[in-house]
Amino acid sequence: MEHYVTLFNSLFLPQGLALHMSMERHVGEYVLWILCVDDETYEVLGRLNLPNVRRLKLSDLETPELLEVKPGRTIGEYCWTLTPFAPRFVFEQDDSVQRVSYIDADLWFTSDPTQIFHELERVGKSVLITEHGYAPQYDASTTSGKFCVQFMIFVRGQSEQVRSSWEAQCLDWCYNRHEDGKFGDQKYLDFWPRKFANSVHVLEKKHLTLAPWNAMEVSHKEAAFYHFHDLRLLSETMVDIGGYPIPKPVLSDIYIPYLRDINAALDHMRSLKEPIQGQARQKGIHKLVFRFAKRALKGHRPIFSPSVLSLTKLC
Repeated sequence: MEHYVTLFNSLFLPQGLALHMSMERHVGEYVLWILCVDDETYEVLGRLNLPNVRRLKLSDLETPELLEVKPGRTIGEYCWTLTPFAPRFVFEQDDSVQRVSYIDADLWFTSDPTQIFHELERVGKSVLITEHGYAPQYDASTTSGKFCVQFMIFVRGQSEQVRSSWEAQCLDWCYNRHEDGKFGDQKYLDFWPRKFANSVHVLEKKHLTLAPWNAMEVSHKEAAFYHFHDLRLLSETMVDIGGYPIPKPVLSDIYIPYLRDINAALDHMRSLKEPIQGQARQKGIHKLVFRFAKRALKGHRPIFSPSVLSLTKLC
């Protein structure tokens, strides 16, 4: 039995529900703990009554330290601040949990991730982190960090020095800007392999983690999950897949099935008469007519450029 924890608010319910659908298909025995950043998410998930899900109500768990920094941070920055707390909350809720994996809500499993856990067991350490694995042309290690806060494993007790140190750092500074070698909750991880050498293991099987920034370099056939970084629902019918060129096979084998899950999630929300909020970008939305996506799928284009897609036509 593996325990996972993620966090999101009502705005990202579709992504969270799609994540759960992928786990039902590919993850064996598991519990997905969801830290509900707002009470609406907690209530909707209660009505959906999803299998293998346990809810955590943030408003019942926020510490005085969290409440102190909350007013000075955007909702996105506050979610980043919460990340190191998520494994702690799970350990505190259930004494039987021996390890918990933090996963981003916009992850989507494409195969069984057991290999990742076996690798950590083999090396005998208590924390696992993953590299971004940037393609050379998109390498943002200097600004965004070598490691990605997307999939992280923490073993009860043994990992506490690492986790608590990270918690203190994020409470002190966690903003969506680059400052003094810091960026959000992520750049702190750059120092872990050296600072916590006896505890932290960097995933060796990098091909298991796929994202837009390495979709051109890594075979999607071997990945355990895809990280849909920067994908945003603009409305109930339109989606912006972000700013990286996507190879045609990844579009057809990964993006289209994911968007079908997103559509199914939207149907669940509609059945509960839940309002569906657009995750609109502030500016600079890419405008491309759907016919370009259709041509990509038919093989007339080797890659698919960043664009807004029609959910109804794709799915």
